[in-house]
Amino acid sequence: MAVDLGIDLGTTKIIIDRPGKGVVLDEPSVVAYNIRSGEVVAVGHEALRMMGRAPDYIQIECPVREGVISNHEFTEFLIREFVRKVSGGFFSRPRVAICIPSAITRVEARAVVEAALSAGARKVYLIDEPIAAAIGAGIDVTKPVGRMMVDLGGGTTDIAVISMGGIIVSASLKIAGNIFDEAIVRYIENTYKLAIGTTVGEQLKKEIGCVWNPQVGVTATIRGRNLITGIPEEVTVTQNELCEILAPQAEEIVSGVRQVLAKTPPELAGDILTEGILMTGGTAQLRGLAEMIEDATGIRTRVADDPVSCVGIGTGKCFELIGELKEGFELASGGRS
Repeated sequence: MAVDLGIDLGTTKIIIDRPGKGVVLDEPSVVAYNIRSGEVVAVGHEALRMMGRAPDYIQIECPVREGVISNHEFTEFLIREFVRKVSGGFFSRPRVAICIPSAITRVEARAVVEAALSAGARKVYLIDEPIAAAIGAGIDVTKPVGRMMVDLGGGTTDIAVISMGGIIVSASLKIAGNIFDEAIVRYIENTYKLAIGTTVGEQLKKEIGCVWNPQVGVTATIRGRNLITGIPEEVTVTQNELCEILAPQAEEIVSGVRQVLAKTPPELAGDILTEGILMTGGTAQLRGLAEMIEDATGIRTRVADDPVSCVGIGTGKCFELIGELKEGFELASGGRS
């Protein structure tokens, strides 16, 4: 039986959508390997649980960084393991669609294709991330109507104006979820002399992170290692503190949105004023970000109903639109569709 799979190959997680079945996998883009033997010992959730807890000879690798493959071998292993995990007993090699950042180079795109082919894909399609996000959010991307998408992942933020199945103008920023996490980690180390991992930083961001109008009295307690005494310790952090350190990164995203709007053709700009700006991706859930963009642009801005899975779902659905997506979806290898 022929099988299609849509893969959101993200910096922090991989989401696989199987048309007709929905999202069948959602796991971290993480590999744990033994540097002594060179063998991969775990992937996904299992590998992430080892972070900071495994012996020195077990290294944790994130093979996709800022939307680009940094370790081809481990990326291939991830795709192969996860495709096998969701195979459900089918034996034919699947057609695979993989979303990519809109500003990715041909060399980088080729690395994605080769990883999928090596993992057993029969045919590989590439779809631009903003197009996939829009499809996953339920937008009819084939209409001659301008829509602005802001897809905020772990490694990149893709901002694009789309119409008639293609991207009209776009920008890809390296300001995304990981940058916010790292900013929190640095702040806690510098202010409280407390060492925490990026996992704790991410948890703190999700719990009380904010970039606009912080609430007084909102706090969270975190635990880490005191850099001076070496003893485990806990501190309480306020939402106002986090707002002060996260807002500057958020303002760079706002600046990117304004720059894309400035390059948008007038007819499509009018559409966007009517339709609004739609945010997808996990980082779209950061408190106050939508309000910050709306305040800076004067355009209604909202977060998609299922922002985390939008790109994965849209990548799976794109097979239904092969004949209509002119530019945002292409067969990268394997012959005719």
